[in-house]
Amino acid sequence: MSKNLFVVGTGTDIGKTYVAGLLVKKTRELSPRAAYFKAAMSGNSRRADGSLLPGDAVAVREMSGIDQPLAEMCPYVYEDAYSPHLAAKLAGQPVEMARVLADFDQLAAAYDYVTLEGSGGILCPLRHDEERFGVADFVKARGFASVLVADAGLGTLNGVGLTAAYMRAAGLRLKGVIFNNFQPGNVLHEDNRVMCEELFGLKALACVQPGDVDIDMAAAELAALYE
Repeated sequence: MSKNLFVVGTGTDIGKTYVAGLLVKKTRELSPRAAYFKAAMSGNSRRADGSLLPGDAVAVREMSGIDQPLAEMCPYVYEDAYSPHLAAKLAGQPVEMARVLADFDQLAAAYDYVTLEGSGGILCPLRHDEERFGVADFVKARGFASVLVADAGLGTLNGVGLTAAYMRAAGLRLKGVIFNNFQPGNVLHEDNRVMCEELFGLKALACVQPGDVDIDMAAAELAALYE
């Protein structure tokens, strides 16, 4: 049975997929049986045959070097670049939580480490019709531990603080923050790293610089995050 870690973002376009790819790559140092999973993926292009190409899954596979089949990586793939609940509604293909959980459980039985990525932020809805659930419900359903990806620049404190407060109130476990687009020596970036720990009690787990192809974290330290 796999050990798992959920990657949450303070919002969309924060760099969750990039960081997830680096994490998957790093877990390969712990075991070659490393995998990636995202419940619902929006904003995807079509192949020549008309089928949808799961862009985030492709990016993670290329970055990490895993050969996991794309079909295993995301059960719901949508074309429109909207929140999954809306993209699903327009496509007439609603997200079914039972399928998401079943697909994940099958993956967990086949791999040693699974890095999961959320859609948007922790409050992103996956379905909103006669059934209503979102990213937080998926995290809670399997009790995943999470790490939070935040941009290192302006607005970080508010986004990190609100996300952490919500997750704690909801009983979701947050192990720390990974800063993306970090520039060493940048006074704002350096201060955000310190303040997130002092204000919110969140450890800075890693700082990812633009163009990094590896995450600056020892394999043993990374392994401790996965449960």
